Amino acid sequence: MSHSVTSILSQIRTYQTQMGTTAVNPLAETPQTNALQGLAGTQDVQAPSFTDTLKGALAGVNEAQQKSGALARAFELGEPGADLAKVMVASQQSQIAFRATVEVRNRLVQAYQDVMNMPL
Repeated sequence: MSHSVTSILSQIRTYQTQMGTTAVNPLAETPQTNALQGLAGTQDVQAPSFTDTLKGALAGVNEAQQKSGALARAFELGEPGADLAKVMVASQQSQIAFRATVEVRNRLVQAYQDVMNMPL
């Protein structure tokens, strides 16, 4: 089970690097000099929010599915640049990305339900 979580986290980090943002490690210690750096006139760079990261991942999945559909249509129409190997690889990539997205959604829903069922 931890392998699938690691896989999903690595995919999210991959999407972040494709978007040009840096991955945030919540377990890393934050430096104590951030407040002093802010006072010295340097601007702190905001880490991407969870919402932005999730939107970027969903946009990447959508893009993979659109590319897969376009390649499949091109292959069906007999266009010379679309061969079966490219179509199948794109189809599998979009399918894996969609499955990972569904798995992340399921984990988020389960975590929400766990929090809501906690006694006060």
